[in-house]
Amino acid sequence: MGKREFVMNSTSLIGLIGTVAALCTTGAFIPQILKIRKQGGEDVSVSMLVVYLVGVLLWLAYGLMFHAQAVIWANVVAAVLVGTALLLKVTWKEAVGVDIQRASRLRVAVDIDEVLADALTRHLNLYNCATGEHLTPELIRQVGLEAAIPPKYRPAFERLPHEDGFFENLGVIANSQRALQILSSEFEVFITSAAMEVPRSFDAKFRWLREHFPFIPTSNIVFCGDKEIIDADYLIDDRSRHFARFRGTGILFTAPHNAREDARLRADNWEEVLAMLMKKQSAVGIQPSAKTEINTEVQELAISN
Repeated sequence: MGKREFVMNSTSLIGLIGTVAALCTTGAFIPQILKIRKQGGEDVSVSMLVVYLVGVLLWLAYGLMFHAQAVIWANVVAAVLVGTALLLKVTWKEAVGVDIQRASRLRVAVDIDEVLADALTRHLNLYNCATGEHLTPELIRQVGLEAAIPPKYRPAFERLPHEDGFFENLGVIANSQRALQILSSEFEVFITSAAMEVPRSFDAKFRWLREHFPFIPTSNIVFCGDKEIIDADYLIDDRSRHFARFRGTGILFTAPHNAREDARLRADNWEEVLAMLMKKQSAVGIQPSAKTEINTEVQELAISN
């Protein structure tokens, strides 16, 4: 072998080694990128990626200054791969932070009738017009719903919610809108109604909620038959029977028909609901958001009451 052939072979070998080295160092980030996409980048150092990217960019500048094509292309590809890994790492960290924040928020399920919507006023007006009776919330509160309605009129009373238009344009329970806005900033709030008991109410209730509580996502509105299926930490309801198989804690919202009923937890108004839930939140070590100024809001609701 002549000296010229030896030099040529040596040059080819050096070129091959350089090419393989460039492929290895450049392609090394492909498995890392795939891992971050599938499993997250918790074990990947952001500072390492930043320093590595700076080094790659300096090598790219070096290649440009000396017109070294191999160095240029190797570091262009490396910069793209390292930048991709860095972007995935940062966005994954932000997504995990949001998930952790959501996971740490307690879930509150809220009934509609007599908790958000004043259906009783409509019910009593229709009943009194149909029967000539003078049934009032005060009488129901004093003797109970069963005793306040004569047996001969009970079928008529029970039939009224099934009539078309019953759930149209119901009044709003005092302070419920503002209270749910406050709760939505600190809790995951779901509206839950056992609407299967009155199937005709679906459409009217949904439209009523969109009108008066538009800040509640439609994905957080649940119409069901049994509230046992609701996966929440608290259920605010005027019917204690819904607490029987509910996995969380039931808060009985006071209404005339349940005023004589014993309850482990009871709230007479939305100010009491807020105070109770904020206390429970603090008890489990979750700090309220500084932006919502919960105590001030609760005091304002108390004054309005």
